[in-house]
Amino acid sequence: MAMLLKKVWQSMSNRATSFSSSSIDPVTTPPSYTESSSSSLGAFDRLPIDVVLQIVRLVGPKDAARLSVVCKSWRPLVSDNRLWIYFLLNYHDTWDSVFFVETHLRSGYPIQTFSSPITELSFMRIYGQRLQVPGAVIVDGGSGHCKYGWSKNACPSGRSATFLEFGNIESPMYSRLQHFFATIYSRMQVKASAHPIVVSLPLCHYDDTESARASRRQLKDTIYTALFDMKVPAVCAINQATLALYAAQRTSGIVVNIGFQVTSVVPILHGKVMRTVGVEVMGVGALKVTGFLREQMQRNNLNFESLHTVQTLKENLCYVAADFEAELYKDTQASFEVPGEGWFTLSKERFKTGEVLFQPCIAGVRAMGLQQAVALCMDHCHAVELTEDDAWFKTIVLSGGTACLPGLAERLEKELHGLLPPSISNGIRVISPPYGADSAWIGAKLIGNLSTFPGSWCVTKKQFRRKSRFTLAW
Repeated sequence: MAMLLKKVWQSMSNRATSFSSSSIDPVTTPPSYTESSSSSLGAFDRLPIDVVLQIVRLVGPKDAARLSVVCKSWRPLVSDNRLWIYFLLNYHDTWDSVFFVETHLRSGYPIQTFSSPITELSFMRIYGQRLQVPGAVIVDGGSGHCKYGWSKNACPSGRSATFLEFGNIESPMYSRLQHFFATIYSRMQVKASAHPIVVSLPLCHYDDTESARASRRQLKDTIYTALFDMKVPAVCAINQATLALYAAQRTSGIVVNIGFQVTSVVPILHGKVMRTVGVEVMGVGALKVTGFLREQMQRNNLNFESLHTVQTLKENLCYVAADFEAELYKDTQASFEVPGEGWFTLSKERFKTGEVLFQPCIAGVRAMGLQQAVALCMDHCHAVELTEDDAWFKTIVLSGGTACLPGLAERLEKELHGLLPPSISNGIRVISPPYGADSAWIGAKLIGNLSTFPGSWCVTKKQFRRKSRFTLAW
């Protein structure tokens, strides 16, 4: 004990300048330490409690945990939740996301309808559990391209073609999936048997019909079979819409996922896709939006070498106008340099491109606009009365790379207020992709770093072979 306290004192001496009261975060500072008169912190009794707290912070989580074991007098101070919140602030996930997953997702799927109160959780224990989590391979198999990486990293480490592009259309799905996952593991230089995997896939087979349910079961079984045959120890498979919702720190809401080919409007309640309510599908996706910009550039004799150039311009110059008609009379010219191709200048193409989502007809597509699809979904949610109030579907989370267009969230919110009666539209909030194009991958990463992972979210080969009863967010 003496050696440990000596180390504590040396840490304080070396960092004396950091003990000013201004460095104390009132949100994360524990309440004043109180102990019975018979208890003592030794020489540290003569120090203000905020200084003692700074000492404990400086020695770090490992030695702080040791202090709580070797000295009963230090235990109330060292085990305070807010001290461990401070340590978690320096973790590889943000505190907000850590708090969300540990209070809402610890028990696995299906999501509990209540969150764990902070007073019932030991963040000291959670910190220790998160250090023991093995980490997971994260594969977000989008409809356009796939993102993969390690759950302990801040972002995906690489991108590749989606599994749909492996092999030809006649290839059995099992062979395509196994080739796809083998390629991912090879690029990550990870043994399939070493770590669990979290797989994110586009929502498909949207209906609640028996045929659609059978197709989902078949795809799920094929994914599990391919991965377990590769010796993967545990598999967690979730759709992209649900993961994007988790990335936005929500378990209920409507996710507008602008995919490669189509846009899906997905109602989700407590982590479950409400297919009984109805998933709206709009026949305009990222490919059509990018293609419309390409057509405009060709019409205006703007030469480019590849579709990648067009996509780069879309991501850096295009936006969604709050008022399309008014924007037509404004000077909207702007330029951007594409590496290897030089400067490009766009004007009205900048806002006409995103307008395709609201007026598909300008791109020659006969489909309802995004605002109409979302309003229809919200109307259905209101009609079925699944909960006592309508708050659960009034949060709308955008997902996908094209959903990152500036102004999209504000325009959609404005259009919905114009389409829906006040009883439904009051309280609507549209949230831009919380982590840009990587939102679904980040949602999977949050699950892969949970203190209860993999047990509460994954299926093992033994469970799969025994056909155990397990429910997943598909």
